[in-house]
Amino acid sequence: MSSRFGLNLPDYPWDRLTEFRNRAAEHSDGACDLSIGTPVDPTPQVIQSALAAASDAHGYPTTAGTGELREAIAWWYRNWHGVTLDPAAEVLPTIGSKELVAWLPTLLGLRQAGLDVACPSAAYPTYEMGATIAGVNCRRLDAADVAAGAPLDGIGLLWINTPGNPTGEVLDTDTLAEVVRRTRSAGVVLASDECYGLLNWESESPAPSILNATGGDHSGVLSVYSMSKQSNLAGYRAAFVTGDSQLIGDLTKSRKHAGMIMPFPVQAAMVAGLRDTAHVVEQKERYRARRDLLRSGLEAYGFRIDHSSAGLYLWSSANANCWDSLSELADLGIIAGPGEFYGEAATDHVRIALTASDERIGAAAQRLHRAAG
Repeated sequence: MSSRFGLNLPDYPWDRLTEFRNRAAEHSDGACDLSIGTPVDPTPQVIQSALAAASDAHGYPTTAGTGELREAIAWWYRNWHGVTLDPAAEVLPTIGSKELVAWLPTLLGLRQAGLDVACPSAAYPTYEMGATIAGVNCRRLDAADVAAGAPLDGIGLLWINTPGNPTGEVLDTDTLAEVVRRTRSAGVVLASDECYGLLNWESESPAPSILNATGGDHSGVLSVYSMSKQSNLAGYRAAFVTGDSQLIGDLTKSRKHAGMIMPFPVQAAMVAGLRDTAHVVEQKERYRARRDLLRSGLEAYGFRIDHSSAGLYLWSSANANCWDSLSELADLGIIAGPGEFYGEAATDHVRIALTASDERIGAAAQRLHRAAG
């Protein structure tokens, strides 16, 4: 008997890779899984120690986070971006960034307001899934088009992603400032997903945050960040959202009612990770070496690398359908992510992740060079 309950969501897209995973596993030297951006390097000891020291957590934590954590988040923005935040009103920890992305359209009440979500043409699938969960439509709209004057009628929330996943594209401050101006004029909430911001390959400075483009006025704007990438903290679910004090206040209230509370030991671990910059620089250099090696192999094999100026992926095209490219790579024992998962505009690309061990990255690069002859 079928149930009339449930959201009737589509199957999880990554389950479609089973055939390619099985084929890659048949390689004599095993599979090189470059499909998903999950960190493989150890969580820094300074963070592990802080988590352990806070393990006697017998009371309920607060949704808004400890004062120490809010101060550390504000310090992080000041240190890396030169942005000043009010830690008491403009900062909110979240249980990873994915849950915020997925629930933000619902918590903003977009369905009741009859408004849509918009996100980039090639985008992290959870932006669209958040719209689906909220029962609203999702439009594909790039930041460059918004800056050029694309209409925003009927949109309540615009997601931008810089550096982008999957493309690795970085939006410059002038573009960001124009997007801020236009969304404010239209009364649209602007949320910028910036979780790859410190992994900028073309500069020692971070990629610009949306908060660098507000002129100090954060109204209508949210910056979303995750520590998963910079600190190998994917398993901790450690992230935060900052910006417009009224929006942060409303989100804090909603999350209190829903029990969306970060565990206290994780809050303490975040403080240690945010205050320590040495491990972030060290991890970036690990990824830089892997990126250089892998890019060399992909280009030798015949892939073109587009954008990819920041983040943990090489956005690669062989001028072929992504599933054909996936099949070729699987025959080499390499598993990639199909561009189709990120939107119709991305079907001729595959996403190659840098998140594998030095040994597996080296093996993948060697196979590509060998196959190129």
